[in-house]
Amino acid sequence: MVSDHDILILDGPTLKDLEIFTAEDGQQTLFDFCNLARTEGGAQLLKQRMQSPWSNADCIRNTQRAVSFILSERDAFRKLPTAFATARAEYYAQEVMPIVAEENQLAFCIGAFELWANHSSHYSSIVRGVQFTSGVIRTLRAFVIQSELATPAGELAPLFEEMRELLERPGILKVPDQEVGGWIFRVLRLDTIFRLYERTTMRRLLQLVYEMDALVSMADVTKKHRFVLPEIQDGSLGVHAEGLVHPFVEKPVANSVGLDQVRRVLFLTGPNMAGKTTYLRAVATALYLGHLGMGVPATAMTFVPAQRLFSSISLSDDLRGGISYFRAEALRAKAVAQAIAEGYRVIALMDEPFKGTNVKDALDASLAILERFATKQDCLFLFSSHLIELSDQLSNTDQIDCRYFEAGEGQGRLSFDYLLRTGVSSQRLGMRVLEEEGVFELLDKGSSGEKLQI
Repeated sequence: MVSDHDILILDGPTLKDLEIFTAEDGQQTLFDFCNLARTEGGAQLLKQRMQSPWSNADCIRNTQRAVSFILSERDAFRKLPTAFATARAEYYAQEVMPIVAEENQLAFCIGAFELWANHSSHYSSIVRGVQFTSGVIRTLRAFVIQSELATPAGELAPLFEEMRELLERPGILKVPDQEVGGWIFRVLRLDTIFRLYERTTMRRLLQLVYEMDALVSMADVTKKHRFVLPEIQDGSLGVHAEGLVHPFVEKPVANSVGLDQVRRVLFLTGPNMAGKTTYLRAVATALYLGHLGMGVPATAMTFVPAQRLFSSISLSDDLRGGISYFRAEALRAKAVAQAIAEGYRVIALMDEPFKGTNVKDALDASLAILERFATKQDCLFLFSSHLIELSDQLSNTDQIDCRYFEAGEGQGRLSFDYLLRTGVSSQRLGMRVLEEEGVFELLDKGSSGEKLQI
């Protein structure tokens, strides 16, 4: 039985930062990226999965085994009912139409004749619905007896077992193996089975198709993008990955990540545009996909599942709520601290926090937070900052790993290789960027009264 403790919790700001269901300017979301489901029901169940990733290692492994099985027997899963057939069967099941429910043979025949004679439009809809529903059942019969699917793995095993049991229900066994003809009594008997006696059975069969469709979508995304299934470990929280990229970046530069209870804090520095934020999103996205039980955008990855995943990347103030930018930052830090205090295994990513206050306060706040993060067992933290002055105070803290990105400073414009390096950045490029963009030149021209051509 799955409980709330088996689910990885992501709050609203984290869902927004990772663009899981919403993205700015109509851009592709992570759900759009992962949704290769054939059916609308499959897409809905995939969304439910993405709203509640696993935090339980056994649950993740169970999903991984299902994904691996699908990848190994992909052609067999192409024989699931089509999106059109399932949609028509579901529409028929939900449509409000008269039904002949009499059990007595004579009474049934009279009722069937009256329906046929007096409700021709409904009868036509019933015929189509019965034909599509019977077709779905015949397709499922052929699907489950494939030799390749005799021993399904992981999550698939109970789904197949239940599907086979439902197909053996007495009412369902009355569905013929050939296409249903137009004989009214036979059609309406099947209609009574589908919409009355086996209504729950049909609803569950379609649900099982959608659950398999969602898992097939996860497997197809894994194969399409050459993702790898990470190794799920037990023990204290940790994550190690090689060749890590963000799936939305064209021509990405791969990097690694390595955090555990020896070094549980990553302190990340480097100039703007060098890759800090993209790196944080790449790590968080890989962890999120890994907790779903599907492949991740890396060449290799191992991790111990977390219970809470926090991201603090795209914060904003709240004018109507009277919350300043710095208070929004403080509340975000409080949310992380609250989860830690409640004993959850937490992974938190903070991108240049405390920008909403003066440099002195930002330094003091960052140092105080980082020193406390370093002491929190069974938690991991990624913390990016422009405050390179912190490096002196952090150098004696063994649990903090310092990494940085840098920019190339040739005679032309700045260049970036987006490669993660060991240590702390020493680059100060604010003036350089302003000069390259011609800001000072424009302002100097303006001060002399010249007319600007922009």
